[in-house]
Amino acid sequence: MAEAKPLPAPEGATGVLVLATGDVVWGRGFGAEGSAVGEVCFHTAMTGYQEIMTDPSFAGQLITFTFPHIGNVGANPEDIEADDPHALGMIVRQDVTDPSNFRSVERLDDWMRKHDRIGLSGVDTRALTRRIRTGGAPNGVIAHSANGDFDIPALLDRARAWPGLEGMDLAKSVTRETHGTWDGGVWRLGFGYEGEAGFSTSLETNGEAAVSAPEDSRLSPPFVSSEVEKRPHVVAIDYGAKRNIYRNLVRAGAKVSVLPADATYDQIMALKPDGVFLSNGPGDPAATGEYALAPIKRLLDDKLPVFGICLGHQLLALAAGARTTKMFQGHRGANHPVKRLDDGVVEITSMNHGFAVERDSLPANARETHVSLFDGSNCGLELTDRPAFSVQYHPEASPGPQDSFYLFERFVGMLGAK
Repeated sequence: MAEAKPLPAPEGATGVLVLATGDVVWGRGFGAEGSAVGEVCFHTAMTGYQEIMTDPSFAGQLITFTFPHIGNVGANPEDIEADDPHALGMIVRQDVTDPSNFRSVERLDDWMRKHDRIGLSGVDTRALTRRIRTGGAPNGVIAHSANGDFDIPALLDRARAWPGLEGMDLAKSVTRETHGTWDGGVWRLGFGYEGEAGFSTSLETNGEAAVSAPEDSRLSPPFVSSEVEKRPHVVAIDYGAKRNIYRNLVRAGAKVSVLPADATYDQIMALKPDGVFLSNGPGDPAATGEYALAPIKRLLDDKLPVFGICLGHQLLALAAGARTTKMFQGHRGANHPVKRLDDGVVEITSMNHGFAVERDSLPANARETHVSLFDGSNCGLELTDRPAFSVQYHPEASPGPQDSFYLFERFVGMLGAK
């Protein structure tokens, strides 16, 4: 890394990362040409780069992958958590190679170009990761130019001018815009996603959503539309949800409707939910809470079952009276050990968050249920006087281990059968 100066790119360099600290990281650009500014973080997962790039929680971020061989299994239309990538770019060690996987339909660099996302290869990602671990997650600009022409001082000014994620509400920029339903379950080899029609925009009659009939002939009986109506009804608030969350709610036995991040209490209750799910999402929970906390507090007053994941966990904590804080480097990976305090069981979990609940701020009616074995930070809570609980990690995985699916079963089990 070198201090930013108006020097030409080294021979063969077609990409660069300029940090707000003044550090300049040269490499080879791939994917789209152009530039993007955001927070530079690192992710330790060895698999699932498509799921990571399309996770809405990564909005506003540039991802350094610690695993060197990113792109070796190509890209396909199934391994996505949203229609388009939300991460702004990726930084990797090795150049993207021809894929070697039976599910691949295109190269990763082609997929990145198609979705207007920038990649930077040839980077010492170990050194960059150590830089983030010791100095915190910096702001930076990633740029790709085929002719190697970069205005480094201008890129540095842009990195330093970006305000950062603290205080930034990004949920409204990634949420769905209309009320809809979700059809379909988890992925199975040889079958794809069970019965998935994905999102369907619902016609509303007297405040109730009509459930669109699934179209997949391989559907097992639990997914037949007449049976879906007998399932407990979960209304999910989409602050930037990963699709696999909805799939796991269906797998656990729920009927799922989805509302935008700014849904009001009345809009939620008009759907007659048996329980409400608070999704993951990007940005500062305190900023999102400016509009999200009011309906959550009323749901808690009604003693309606509530389950939150990641940003949803943080919003539930804020609604209960706790505080959140920006983390020094964040937790992002698929190998994070979390201890379950009730029985001492350790779950290996998937994580992606840069904010955390301050455990010392939990009110008397909030009990800590999970802690990180990496740094002792809060990873779960439940309210002792309300049917509400949440976790900081991602029990739906995608990518990652599936140790924590029981949380979806616990939530749907709280709702009872109709």
